Amino acid sequence: MPGIREIRRLPYSAEQMYNLVADVARYAEFLPWVAATRVRSDSETEMVADMLVGFKAIREKFTSRVEKERPSRIKVHYVDGPLRDLDNVWNFAPLPDGGCEVDFTVDFTFKNKVFEKLAGQYFDRAFRKMVAAFEERAEQLYGQPA
Repeated sequence: MPGIREIRRLPYSAEQMYNLVADVARYAEFLPWVAATRVRSDSETEMVADMLVGFKAIREKFTSRVEKERPSRIKVHYVDGPLRDLDNVWNFAPLPDGGCEVDFTVDFTFKNKVFEKLAGQYFDRAFRKMVAAFEERAEQLYGQPA
């Protein structure tokens, strides 16, 4: 299963970043390629949500089960959609200066191996664009770091 990992030190608290990532209902407002989201169920520890992702004429719906461990971890497990598997994990570790370290990993497997090889070439760039969108959203919500 191909995977990508990104670690960032951000000037926002672990709680702030956890809240931003856990707010799946608002992803369409700031994440590229996310056309819509629907939260089916939500509790303090688990969420089930659908996400409609699109690029040009292509649209696909994903369903995921999200395990939440406030404020340190969010694990997303693929339930249904066009892939064979898609899992990601967000870890939020507080830093002494009040910020946090965000450790984000994504692992995915396409149903079609040829498509996996082709898409894999673009997935890294798309992943980095999504990480940047989360950082920009944090700045919008929590302000410019001092």
